[in-house]
Amino acid sequence: MSEQTGKNAASNASRTLMDESTGDKSKSAAGSALSQTNAPEKETSEQAASNASNVLRDGRTSSTSKSAAASALTQKE
Repeated sequence: MSEQTGKNAASNASRTLMDESTGDKSKSAAGSALSQTNAPEKETSEQAASNASNVLRDGRTSSTSKSAAASALTQKE
């Protein structure tokens, strides 16, 4: 797989993980995205992809969390 998390998405993932008010699904997706920074061989797990999909569909989720979730989903084969 040639996709990897870019600088902006990695920064958003980091902010998502540090935010105490962020939900578990957002943090799961953000953790997956962050773990794939500079690691094109890594792939998003089924659970993290499912969480990322839920994050993207949730109207209450911040744009920061959605950026991280979108990055994680692009790395799901």
